[in-house]
Amino acid sequence: MKRDELKYRLIWGGLRALTRLPLGALYLLSDFAAFILGRLLHYRAKVIRGNLRLAFPEKSDMELRRIEKAYYRHLCDVFVEAAKLANVSDSEMERRVKIEGIELVNEAIDRGKSVVLLLGHFGNWEWVTAAAREMHPGAVMCEIYHPLSDTAMDRVMLGLRSRFGTENIPMARTVRRLMEIGREGGHFVCGFISDQRPFTDDLKHWTDFLGVDTPYVNGGEIIGAKLGAEFLYVEMMPLKRGYYALRFKKLEPAQDGEENPYTRAYLHELERSIRQSPPDWLWSHNRWVDERSFRKRE
Repeated sequence: MKRDELKYRLIWGGLRALTRLPLGALYLLSDFAAFILGRLLHYRAKVIRGNLRLAFPEKSDMELRRIEKAYYRHLCDVFVEAAKLANVSDSEMERRVKIEGIELVNEAIDRGKSVVLLLGHFGNWEWVTAAAREMHPGAVMCEIYHPLSDTAMDRVMLGLRSRFGTENIPMARTVRRLMEIGREGGHFVCGFISDQRPFTDDLKHWTDFLGVDTPYVNGGEIIGAKLGAEFLYVEMMPLKRGYYALRFKKLEPAQDGEENPYTRAYLHELERSIRQSPPDWLWSHNRWVDERSFRKRE
């Protein structure tokens, strides 16, 4: 047996065994991991605190520390909830994820339209694929992902992310695969997580996001427009620990005549979500590292 195959089987088997535990027990592991990351290792603390201070200059140090502490717990919860996909039933997901606005997706599918879903690293983005259970047939359900360099871990993550039958498309093959679906006479419902920082050589598009001059990626809008897709915002709003409202909302493009109106409308919606529940965004991502983002606020 090849080394990568053995590693994959060990990891997947261990994950399957561990996640037989109920989420309540897994949250004890999450609490311990959050203590280790936040209190002992200070995982990416400088990045987290810098991002929070930049986004919320009006908040006191005490308020920001409370958000930081809650963020570590949220991050570890996302890890254990993602792992639980290895052993979660449809009935449990139905109980834990309340889906709102799915009719917007289904109406588009019934009209023979493709749909681009724009979402961020907010709430539990790994559970968004649970919505595939309530989508009408007739479209390829897919998401874009960045393959991991570790082959065994990449297989594990693909196994988790395909739990509800969605197709995972490597980022480098996005356009080719979606065009293939169109050429075959099909349509797609495809999720783009579009809040990450663009590559350094692609800092072309900027907007105000959380009060900061922010570069953004626009690939979802460019691809969707080329293929005649409709655009929806996806929000995974935490209700209480382990329970979410998964909401689909039609994006109204900005009417200011500027470029990328759907992407900027999406970022406006994401900002609203973050301000409603600050700890539940990915603050440990080094989002604002460009000199332009650190210009003094007016």
